[in-house]
Amino acid sequence: MKKKIYKWIFSNWMGWKIRGTMDAAIQKSVIMVVPHTSWHDFYIGLITRGVLGLEMNYVAKKELFVFPFNFFFKWMGGAPLDRSATKNTVESIATIFNQRKIFRLAISPEGTRKKVTEWKTGFYYIALKAGVPIIPVAFDYTNREVVLHPAFYPTGFIEADFEKLKLYFTDVKGKIPENSF
Repeated sequence: MKKKIYKWIFSNWMGWKIRGTMDAAIQKSVIMVVPHTSWHDFYIGLITRGVLGLEMNYVAKKELFVFPFNFFFKWMGGAPLDRSATKNTVESIATIFNQRKIFRLAISPEGTRKKVTEWKTGFYYIALKAGVPIIPVAFDYTNREVVLHPAFYPTGFIEADFEKLKLYFTDVKGKIPENSF
């Protein structure tokens, strides 16, 4: 029932659609969402998650996960991350993958809503370290589509893999087009 409500809101009220599918059998992955140009991307992602009916996650600094907010952040798919200087972020997130049966980490490789010309590499190294695929997802505001691409398995050759991944986002424009990757 919830799925139908999400779909009605997403399609009828907001005028968006989802193109492609996400393989529910892939229970662990890094979901790379591009472009990230606006805070609107957050609720587009939440509603997409509701339409798909799949658990999707994010990480946030552990300081946010204190009573009473910890319940809300965990309910929304959040996982606390220790970002202290002695911790390696890639290692810490890979540990979260190892501790959970299902963990689909949504992350923006741009790392900001501002214009960037290069992706940060953390999402890639997280996928490699955790041994999980990368699911490219485009938020195409021009066509009002969330485009789900097939799972991409990183090879360890980052330059070649980035060239292949970038092809999924050709001509995709975010909410603020001039900030699109």
